[in-house]
Amino acid sequence: MDTAADTRAFSATNFPLPQSDLESLGLRRQQIERLCALIERHIAERRYPGCQIALARHGKLAFHKSFGNAVTEPKSQPAREDTLWLLYSNTKVITAVCLWVLAERGLFSFSDKIADHVPEFRKNAKGNITVLQTITHQGGFPSAVVPKEAWADHKQLRRTVCDFTLEWSPGSKVHYHGLSAHWTLGVLIEAVTGRDFRDVIRETVTEPLGLDHELYVGLPESEVTRAADMHEPMSAGEGCRPDAEANSMEWRKAGAPGGAGYGTARAMAALYQMMLQDGQLNGVQLVSPRLLQYAIRNHTGERVDEFMGMPMHRGLGPHLRGSTENIRGLGGFAHPHAFGHGGVGTSYCWGDPESGVSFAYVTNNRIADPWHSRRLDQVANLVHTAIL
Repeated sequence: MDTAADTRAFSATNFPLPQSDLESLGLRRQQIERLCALIERHIAERRYPGCQIALARHGKLAFHKSFGNAVTEPKSQPAREDTLWLLYSNTKVITAVCLWVLAERGLFSFSDKIADHVPEFRKNAKGNITVLQTITHQGGFPSAVVPKEAWADHKQLRRTVCDFTLEWSPGSKVHYHGLSAHWTLGVLIEAVTGRDFRDVIRETVTEPLGLDHELYVGLPESEVTRAADMHEPMSAGEGCRPDAEANSMEWRKAGAPGGAGYGTARAMAALYQMMLQDGQLNGVQLVSPRLLQYAIRNHTGERVDEFMGMPMHRGLGPHLRGSTENIRGLGGFAHPHAFGHGGVGTSYCWGDPESGVSFAYVTNNRIADPWHSRRLDQVANLVHTAIL
């Protein structure tokens, strides 16, 4: 059986966003053509092997396209419509949506202390850390690490998270927690549901939205052949090479809730359409408009995120553009109410409530700043200026 072909057939007929076109949805084709030309130039320059983009508006898919190669060794494989891309920290938003659903069901409150639900988390002076502080990168343990042995061992994962030590007083700083905060939130999900957080995310988010064939936190072995390999840069001008650690089966299956999701660009554009449509997609009211108003607002003010070096206007998952001079990833031209999140050195996804537009850009080479941030600004601004 050709699993990939079956998946593509499923996607073509059952994707939750009906296909439309740029002009019908009030988007300037010339700007999107410029974006495609930019991506093709990046690939020709060997900046990254492959890329996928998707653009949606008002509940319809306006444009989606794959570029270059998903896999380069031992034999190149072109990126396809159903290719799954490592989302890195875009995964944080998928995990956040799961938490929104559980909070709306009354299983916890964002003002609760983590230790209210995971009593051992009180260890090492962490007893007063709230869920809100954790998800907005104020918890105080940004450098804490979960070892590979704990990724699939739920008891060891819980012990590891509870053993985290503080680097500074919780709430006193905003400092991006790459993986540690969301491993903690994964343990919280398991504590309030009694189930594997990966299963909970699938059953509360991706399945109800009709995205379970295109969005994964914990990649099943049956879908590995669809996964793009992640790459890492070589010396200047020499292109890139596969990143063995990021492409390992252990990492793909682990579904680290802060950085190991896999998905298509159009699935991420659809997830943001749900947020732009008052919590509804695929005929399902996933969360309420009031919950979204609470979650997607600036909870950290103009405080500088000490890791990012600028205010990031953190919400409970996505962050907001705001009115600062610029902000990482969302584009300088973005409306102040636009919100989104990125994946380290690779990608960004966002939604704009003023226009109803959502956009996803994913690539498969992890490139450091300053080039990474410069290209994200250019990519996002081409889309913002396509909106009529």
